[in-house]
Amino acid sequence: MPFPTHRFYEDVLALFCACTMVSLGIVLFDHQGMLTGGTAGIAIIGSHLTSVNFGIMFFVVNIPFYYLAWSQLSKRFTINTFISVTMVSLMTEQMSQVIQIQQVHPLFSAMVGGMLIGVGLLIMFRHKSSLGGLGILALYLQNKYTIRAGNFGLLVDSIIMTGSIFIFSFELVMLSVIGAITLNLLIAVNHKPGRYQAGNVKKPLDVKSDEVQADIDDSLLNTAK
Repeated sequence: MPFPTHRFYEDVLALFCACTMVSLGIVLFDHQGMLTGGTAGIAIIGSHLTSVNFGIMFFVVNIPFYYLAWSQLSKRFTINTFISVTMVSLMTEQMSQVIQIQQVHPLFSAMVGGMLIGVGLLIMFRHKSSLGGLGILALYLQNKYTIRAGNFGLLVDSIIMTGSIFIFSFELVMLSVIGAITLNLLIAVNHKPGRYQAGNVKKPLDVKSDEVQADIDDSLLNTAK
């Protein structure tokens, strides 16, 4: 039989846990001045170039992509993604109220920060959510113009990392690369399309929802961070 759909309270609890992990991972990255890919990386760079803090920048950067997700992908995916982005924005800014990081080894920040963000993303994927932004755009381009989402994500992340060389030191860029590798490796090893379905019994699918979600699960591996 197909794997059952999650109840509302299950999504709420799972996304709360996922956003907490992602926020803590971002805090570890930010403690070393590191960055990640996708819209989170753009928000980190933007917060360094302006006086706007990361939480607000991250929320604003994602706004234009919600309409695209709502009209072209899945309404449930859009709502869950909006909730995730909002929670990560708020949690990241308020994390200093509950935890103070005085000293941590840079390599530990890179690897554990990547692990935390990776695990958080795995939970989001499982509950039809993401950190939005460029992951949504990548899926749209793939569905509309057959541009592979993974290739688009790698291209954008490469541009972000290359551009960061002019803002961050070479050492911090290398640490960011280590964090990104850790994050993507964890997702690639633990996330397999179709893993969460029991048996092969098919049921009627909503083309705008379930089929697109299968593409989301498969394609966000290298795009949503």
